[in-house]
Amino acid sequence: MKLPRELGDLPFGDSLTATDGALETEGHYDGLLFEGLSLEAASADHARFVECAFSDVTLDDVTLRKSRLSDVWLRDVRLLSADLAGSSWLDATFVGCSGAGIQAFDASFQRVGFADCKLDSWNFRGTTLTDVTFDHCLLRDTDFGGATLKRVTFAGCTLTRADFSRATLTKADLRGAELDITAG
Repeated sequence: MKLPRELGDLPFGDSLTATDGALETEGHYDGLLFEGLSLEAASADHARFVECAFSDVTLDDVTLRKSRLSDVWLRDVRLLSADLAGSSWLDATFVGCSGAGIQAFDASFQRVGFADCKLDSWNFRGTTLTDVTFDHCLLRDTDFGGATLKRVTFAGCTLTRADFSRATLTKADLRGAELDITAG
């Protein structure tokens, strides 16, 4: 899967409308560009994001519980203590992003790519990951306990203190990854 690394690589990149980044519960965000913003303690629970891009954005203590994100692109985004629990991600791309203390349990990631990302203490417990690519990412203290991973690749990744207890892996590809698995 070739990931779009620049905004101009997106089929919808030229049609995005810049936004101030105001988020609200059950909001609907379509065709928006979030750029150069710092969003703190905002809630977009049960929101829908369609064909949106986030570039050079900090999401600090932001909640997206049970939100749906489709055709979403994130570049150089910093996620700090974000709550993505129960969210649904379809055709999303994370490029050069970093995140720490992320709650992504019981979420769904389908056809999602992570490239050159640093993921510290992500909780993917009970999450379903289908056709997900981690490309040259650093995953530290990542919890995949009870998760379902189908056709997930970890090309060139470093997994440090990863927990795969009770996880189900189908056609998962760990070739070329440095592994430090603590459980599972």
